[in-house]
Amino acid sequence: MRASAARLLLRRAHFDAAPSLLPSCGPQQLTDAPRGPAVLLPRDDSSTLSYVKGSTDAPLIHLTLGKLLERQASNFGSSAAVVSTRESTRLTYTELRRLADDVAQGLIALGVQRRDRVGVWAPNSAEWAVLQFAVAKAGAILVKLNPSMKAAELSYAVNKVGCSTLILAPELKGTSLVGIVESLRDQAPTLCTKVVLGSEAPPGMVSWHQLLAAGESGRQRDELRRRQLDVVPCEAASIQLTSGTTGFPKAAALSHHNILNNALFVGHTLGYTEADRVCLPVPLFHCFGSVMGALACAVHGATAVYPSDCFDAGATLTAVQQECCTSLYGVPAMFIAQLEHPEFHRYDLSSLRTGIMAGAPCPVALMQKVQSQMHLSDITICYGMTETSPVSFQTSTDDPVERRVSTVGRIHPHLEAKVVDPGTNRTLLRGQVGELCVRGYSVMLGYHGDPAATASSIDSEGWMHSGDLAVLDDRGYCSIVGRIKDMVIRGGENLFPREIEEFLHHHPAIADVQVFGVPDARLGEALCAWVRPREGHRHLSGEELQTWCMGRLSHQKIPRYWKLVDSYPTTTSGKPQKYKMREAAVQELGLQAEAMNLVQTA
Repeated sequence: MRASAARLLLRRAHFDAAPSLLPSCGPQQLTDAPRGPAVLLPRDDSSTLSYVKGSTDAPLIHLTLGKLLERQASNFGSSAAVVSTRESTRLTYTELRRLADDVAQGLIALGVQRRDRVGVWAPNSAEWAVLQFAVAKAGAILVKLNPSMKAAELSYAVNKVGCSTLILAPELKGTSLVGIVESLRDQAPTLCTKVVLGSEAPPGMVSWHQLLAAGESGRQRDELRRRQLDVVPCEAASIQLTSGTTGFPKAAALSHHNILNNALFVGHTLGYTEADRVCLPVPLFHCFGSVMGALACAVHGATAVYPSDCFDAGATLTAVQQECCTSLYGVPAMFIAQLEHPEFHRYDLSSLRTGIMAGAPCPVALMQKVQSQMHLSDITICYGMTETSPVSFQTSTDDPVERRVSTVGRIHPHLEAKVVDPGTNRTLLRGQVGELCVRGYSVMLGYHGDPAATASSIDSEGWMHSGDLAVLDDRGYCSIVGRIKDMVIRGGENLFPREIEEFLHHHPAIADVQVFGVPDARLGEALCAWVRPREGHRHLSGEELQTWCMGRLSHQKIPRYWKLVDSYPTTTSGKPQKYKMREAAVQELGLQAEAMNLVQTA
């Protein structure tokens, strides 16, 4: 056993041996036993079914965020917990706990009640990292808001979850966030308190310094202690708005139990110890940054490094070199941007060992470059969704290279997964494509204030229906084929854009590509590809690409329409928004009549 693995097991033993000071959750909420019949299929066919169950050797932890921070401040007090290179801020675990207590007491002094929703509308910063623990310590629920939201989007989100308090950055990229909030004065009736990060705030708002001062007085210490004893692991810790790749976001409520155990197993798969320094250019408002990143560091005593407020390839490379980071996270577009940085080869990235590429399909060719050129030999791919806290499948650092670059790995501990026919809900055989469903501790509490949407996503047996098309092989490795909504039906044949994108990534002039369906009067749908060429290949044409595909790709899988682009519409977390590409393509190609006919036919 490697020394790092031995230390990890010893530390986990410390977690498990120490009795929780908090009331335990009810068995229905914490058990990893199935909530319904396991698989209603013949016993002798079970080995060939698309069903897998994770190991239960490593126990789940039953903690709240507040209790976790108390323990880690005791275990790793003088070790760095948070480093924000942009702000030149470093916080040890002891300092992080003290600040979280002060902010929690400040929030209580401002009137935040138990289970109030407290929104954070800001880019990555040391304050954001503190707030994740402070809001939980105050017994409230953290609402993670995308700082790129416009006024209408912010109003929708705040009203959907009923935020009583909003903590915001003063501005972002030249846009006044304070001004946007002031414009919503009569549109957010539940919003009573606004806190502005920094030393100044306009009339009617409170500055971060004033919030800290209110907490440092200590007048709310007894109330904070009472609330900490009252909070239990199975209650909501955060409300995570879905990324909005297909329309209006939903508000997924995730418990302390959900996110801390997911963070535990993500970090365990990566082999994290207190010696690791994890570079996190991914946004904290997303589970990728806040759970897989910040909380995975906290659970394992590692250091979270934030290179910039929003993703910047140069700042990320600088932070890796400056802080000797051992791990790096990102969506594929972030890794592409770093590899294409004009001074990439000047950076010393030799300290890197592992990391995560997730959030969007990860092309094989890109993974191979990241491993060979960025020293990320042990990089893993994670798959999940906000509603499963988020990770359910992950490749291992010990997996063969071909598995690590062609699948999303195997099921996480204490979880189950199956692939079903989307029409009949019947579990399919191994190797067949269908909808991926997940069940276990990580499944969300539900969509806040939306029982109908919850019931349509989580069935009566507790299975979370992902909407993703997947296939399980004979060893339990999962490959994501695409989204059910993204699947293209051309002349009655199902085509999967992910497969075509993987193929096109092998063209030497293509940096990135997105394939989707557009309406077609004769076949129902036709394929369209938006291609981002590499530097020096701007002369690339659709005709050239179509010719290159002939003889290499089945004719029905060759896109009919091609467009060269500099960028794609994406969420702030980097996920391509294909529905926006499809809408733009329909307009540009003059396919409005076909689109209308397709809707009427459907």
